[in-house]
Amino acid sequence: MFDITPEEWTAILLSIRVAVIATLISTPLGIAVAWLLARRDFWGKAFVDAFIYLPLVLPPVVTGYLLLVMFGKRGVLGSFLAEHFGIVFAFRWTGAALACGVMSFPLLVRPIRLSIEAVDRRLEQAASTLGASPLKVFITVTLPLALPGVLAGMVLGFAKAIGEFGATITFVSNIPGETQTISSAIYSLLQTPDGDAAASRLVLISIGIAVVALIASEWFARRATKRLHGN
Repeated sequence: MFDITPEEWTAILLSIRVAVIATLISTPLGIAVAWLLARRDFWGKAFVDAFIYLPLVLPPVVTGYLLLVMFGKRGVLGSFLAEHFGIVFAFRWTGAALACGVMSFPLLVRPIRLSIEAVDRRLEQAASTLGASPLKVFITVTLPLALPGVLAGMVLGFAKAIGEFGATITFVSNIPGETQTISSAIYSLLQTPDGDAAASRLVLISIGIAVVALIASEWFARRATKRLHGN
């Protein structure tokens, strides 16, 4: 049962690759958005907040369709990127990374935002009083104190990206070796006679990755709590 085939390894490694790329690219934007929501009040903040968390409540297929409309070869942004920069997302592994990044973004932002909100603003004010610029205050004070939350968000985002299915298969289809991740490979195997054993292997691997990610996220969250309470 645990003799993993080359095709299964390809799906596993592609899933990890897509999840890592999606997480690394989403993290800087997630930190910026989390800081904006945690530290600034502005008109339309509730709308921005709702928009960030929209992928959590929309059917994943809807998100995938919207990505296809926007980033497909004939989409508003997709045609521009393909024509001027040669960047193509639809039916490519890069599109899978984009879909996973969009779907995991809310789970990445939430812990970071909470961690930034919990940072004592008096420390930031003290650094500003000593002449530090806002950017330096953020880099040297806010970000280090919020780091456990950042890491927790990254782990949760990675776990979500590993398990993403609906938006990915809608946007980039299910092409073996190119866009077939663990989730879409399981789906294909369930449609194949005698594919139950292979599907079971991938299910167990997915569960293992998710459990490790959740344990790591909880550990980082506990570290953040202890730091904030001075323990």
